[in-house]
Amino acid sequence: MSTVETSSGHLISSLPDSPIHAPSCEITLDGVSASGYVGEHLIDAINRTGKEVPQVCYHHHLGPIQTCDTCMVEVDGKLVRACGTKVAAGMHVVTESQRAHDAQHEAFDRILGNHLLYCTVCDNNNGNCTLHNTTAMLNVEHQQRPYKPKPYEKDMSNPFYRYDPDQCILCGRCVEACQNVQVNETLSIRWEDDHPRVLWDGGEKIGGSSCVSCGHCVTVCPCNALMEKSMLGEAGYFTHWPAKALEGMIDLVKEIEPEVGYGPILQLSETESAMRKVRTKITKTVCTYCGVGCSYDIWTRDRHILKIEPSEGAANNISTCVKGKFGWDFVNHPDRLQKPLIREGDGFREASWEEALDMVARRLGEIRAAHGPDALGFISSSKCTNEENYLMQKLARAVVGTNNVDNCSRYCQSPATQGLFRTVGYGGDSGSISDIAQSSLVLIIGSNTAESHPVLATRVKRAHKLHGQTLIVADIREHEMARRSDIHLRPLPGTDLVWLSAIAKYIIDNGKAKTDFIHQWVNKFDEYRKSLEPFTMDHAAQVTGIPKETLIKVAEEIIAAPSMCVLWAMGVTQHCGGSDTSTAISNLLLTTGNYMRPGTGAYPLRGHNNVQGASDFGCMPAYFAGYEKVVDEEVRKRYEQGWGVDLPTSKGLDNHEMVDAVHEGKVKGIYLFGEDMYSADSNANYVGAAFSMLDFFVVQDIFFSETCRYADVVLPASPSLEKEGTFTSTERRIQRLYQVFEPLGESKPDWKIVQEIARRLGAKWNYTHPADVMHEAASLSPMFAGVTYDRLAGYKTLQWPVALDGTDQPLLYTERFNFHDGKANFYPLEWIPPCDVMDAEFDLHLNNGRMLEHFHEGNMTYRVAGVHEETPNRFVEVSPELAENRGISTGQWVDITSRHGEIRTQVLVTDRVSGNQLYMPLNSPEKPANLLTGSFTDRTTHTPAYKETPVKMKVLPWRGENPLPRINFRYGTPTPQKGVEVERKWKRVDYKMPGNGLVQIQTDK
Repeated sequence: MSTVETSSGHLISSLPDSPIHAPSCEITLDGVSASGYVGEHLIDAINRTGKEVPQVCYHHHLGPIQTCDTCMVEVDGKLVRACGTKVAAGMHVVTESQRAHDAQHEAFDRILGNHLLYCTVCDNNNGNCTLHNTTAMLNVEHQQRPYKPKPYEKDMSNPFYRYDPDQCILCGRCVEACQNVQVNETLSIRWEDDHPRVLWDGGEKIGGSSCVSCGHCVTVCPCNALMEKSMLGEAGYFTHWPAKALEGMIDLVKEIEPEVGYGPILQLSETESAMRKVRTKITKTVCTYCGVGCSYDIWTRDRHILKIEPSEGAANNISTCVKGKFGWDFVNHPDRLQKPLIREGDGFREASWEEALDMVARRLGEIRAAHGPDALGFISSSKCTNEENYLMQKLARAVVGTNNVDNCSRYCQSPATQGLFRTVGYGGDSGSISDIAQSSLVLIIGSNTAESHPVLATRVKRAHKLHGQTLIVADIREHEMARRSDIHLRPLPGTDLVWLSAIAKYIIDNGKAKTDFIHQWVNKFDEYRKSLEPFTMDHAAQVTGIPKETLIKVAEEIIAAPSMCVLWAMGVTQHCGGSDTSTAISNLLLTTGNYMRPGTGAYPLRGHNNVQGASDFGCMPAYFAGYEKVVDEEVRKRYEQGWGVDLPTSKGLDNHEMVDAVHEGKVKGIYLFGEDMYSADSNANYVGAAFSMLDFFVVQDIFFSETCRYADVVLPASPSLEKEGTFTSTERRIQRLYQVFEPLGESKPDWKIVQEIARRLGAKWNYTHPADVMHEAASLSPMFAGVTYDRLAGYKTLQWPVALDGTDQPLLYTERFNFHDGKANFYPLEWIPPCDVMDAEFDLHLNNGRMLEHFHEGNMTYRVAGVHEETPNRFVEVSPELAENRGISTGQWVDITSRHGEIRTQVLVTDRVSGNQLYMPLNSPEKPANLLTGSFTDRTTHTPAYKETPVKMKVLPWRGENPLPRINFRYGTPTPQKGVEVERKWKRVDYKMPGNGLVQIQTDK
């Protein structure tokens, strides 16, 4: 991989999968003129011509590794590796000479000495095995070097994949992916060993190492050495046979090879591989977990998920996390709701769809007739598609006649959206993940990015490790990104606005603000500068607890950086001042001129796969699709004409207001889909009490959640693999997902259920496919004017706003900000302390958030066996100093009590937290963590102040086992190194470069 030097001298990454912005040139390839780019890898130029050159270790998303030596070619008469050679104008390349041919065959023969070819009975015989295909390409009939087994057993200790050292060719792809793409830095090869193999944490076992089961290594493995356990015995026609039978078949293959050669054997395996394609289905989908927007192919046979295969996704390429790669078993879990349920006494009975839907329509209609449309509330889902969310808000507005519609963005990123509305005009990321990767400085505030948005975090970790990106993290907890950072700030909870404003003031006072940018592009500078007067560095140090010297150092780093991106999440937004702190972030970016350019901007990291889309498509009480206000008469008339109805004219109730209105007797009925609101909303006891008071409550979900316990009717919905539609990721990227399975049992896609209810309420809806819904939304919302399913086909994507001709905007604000005059606005602020603070009784601060392997409360991930095995229990993190003070250790049972509820759990002592800070992950097989959180909210958006939760801890008189099993990755010790470090292989006494006997060769790595 390469770097590009900016005019300031700062190096930014040019990833192997990114276009190379370099001068084109001409080269001679086997006597014919060919084009290339100066400085690109020669193998890429050769591959573009369609000429076949073997390349076992090379992968275009990894760059040159140079371990296999199979891509040997002649350049200007010298034998070189094509992957490790840079293109230069006029170079003469020969791939078809006898010398190159002999070197390629010699190199590949060495590889076969490490690998037992038994393709016909191999689960990886699916047409995409690099070793199989290279054997065929080179017309290999016999091995010169016999296969030699390695003195190691198969490693089956990971719940999701296995490693077979005997099949490992030591290409190093997995190591490169782990060290320099995922940057978990777990895998290595100790080239000095007598029998090298891939090592986890420098040892030999996967389980208990620092491996996070991201699956990068399995994805890039060119053979069957690393393989998903879900493939084993499942992929082939013979591979499910007993081990002894398979071993006999392998022995037979090896016995006949010396006589017949590999040709007939490969023909047989290719026939079997072709047979597999008849029963194996490969479907493109989009991840259903976090907001990064990973997309990939899912391989299935009937309803069995064979594997997830990432390669072309715009956000992720080859990357996945444990949930995206291995977390799909919930789709077939026996707990899935498969029939409608109707409450009967204290329980539920199964019902037909006709009975359930008729009851829903009748009861909603009765409440509307008796109390008016505003007595009903509608809550949509960040797990459902854009089209389904659009129909939910249309049902509320056009059919029922209320603007009481909201989604779970209210629980996380509404304050971030508000902060951006105030300052720059659009409530979404300023650019793409690629912009974050190329920024010279990344500032992360209140985000455990490595666990909440793991694939996006890999781009930051990679840029930081390989390309000198400065990383500053502000968080009260020392998570992975904090430990990797150049500077880690630990502000007191709820004080981020203070230090952000102090740094902005310092920059302005020292004449370092980007005044040219401000004069041209930003309003209200004088008003903003005056508002900063209280925010001196001394004041900030006193309020935040951050040393003044550290704050000045951060300010100077920001001043020196040619470009800066700010990433933030729920550690910012889930406070009473969440909107104001988000605004302060944008104010700082405007002060430093960090908008309108690649590598700059604001990135509020969306938590769910479609929380961005749920808001984008109108599931908010004040906005239609595209964030057009419901009180805007011109906009409202456009929708009235499009929908053929009169629409309500005033803003509706948000989630928080709906719950209050239930307690006040104003809201009588709620229709909710795809949201476990009892577990997700703050002060769960208060929310549950509201649900109990409803005259009628409809819940639509794939599992019987805690919220379902309060329902009168439960409707069985379908997860993303059982329907079509689109999701919108955190980077405003709209992507299609395709149906993989038929809905399980009698469950239905949410859009079909909503349409059936609308029809029963008198609407004449007739959508036959989600594409019809998107067409309607695009016709009404200028933000999506050019969005069509054809333009989103396969792996094609669009980042809103999308013009009618299909032109999208990966980078916002290149020509103007989204205000009438085209300028941004500084937004003056004052700091207001947190609403809920510690006192003598409630003397500890409880923080909460996600874990890498679980998603929120775990409704899906607790139904994935491997995830449950790694992390079965809830726990509370306690600092070593607090543990010593209270006389407790890991495994101790405690009661955590707030002013609102109590949870009994076990202690995990860790230095990730400090002092009187506690951290409780949201995952819970029992009571939700939000039994403890209160009803305080952000002053502007009503997002709950989850992060302002004082508690007390009662130590109980018993201690259990460690709540975190030893197999969990948190016990591991990574072994960072610079990729494969192939130079160490070249130093081995038994290594010689194939073809000419030279030992050393220059590398560009």
